[in-house]
Amino acid sequence: MSQTTTRATTTAASAAASTSTVAAEPATARGRRARLALRGLQVLLALFYAVASALPKLIAHSSALEPFDEMGWGSTGMYVIGVLELAGAIGLLVPVLQSAAATGLAALMVGAFVVQITVFDGEYAATPLILLVPLVLVAWARRAHNADLLRLLRRQG
Repeated sequence: MSQTTTRATTTAASAAASTSTVAAEPATARGRRARLALRGLQVLLALFYAVASALPKLIAHSSALEPFDEMGWGSTGMYVIGVLELAGAIGLLVPVLQSAAATGLAALMVGAFVVQITVFDGEYAATPLILLVPLVLVAWARRAHNADLLRLLRRQG
């Protein structure tokens, strides 16, 4: 190989390396922004479930008690759902529990949708569906934490 060919190959390799570095920087910044946006979404969901959804149930506010009485679940059902929502809200903020908490809350939203359709004639059926979308996104995006959770559970057991 001639010296010119070697120099050209080295220059091409250098250019490719610098191009991949430049291309990786925006991807890293983009990834950081995506992680921050996802974390912000989790905080908003946690605040919603803790304050707007679980709290009225746990303090037996009339706005929460009446629908549960109408369903025939009474205060016991209301407290159980309130505790599950509060646990899910806390779980959304704990890294190892994020995906599991989002999955659990998504399951609650499926149940809420079914109840809205069957008991309340679909009056507020869109609300659980709207909440289901970001919960599924969080559960999927944080699914790698499920392996960490399983390792912790196996070590404890």
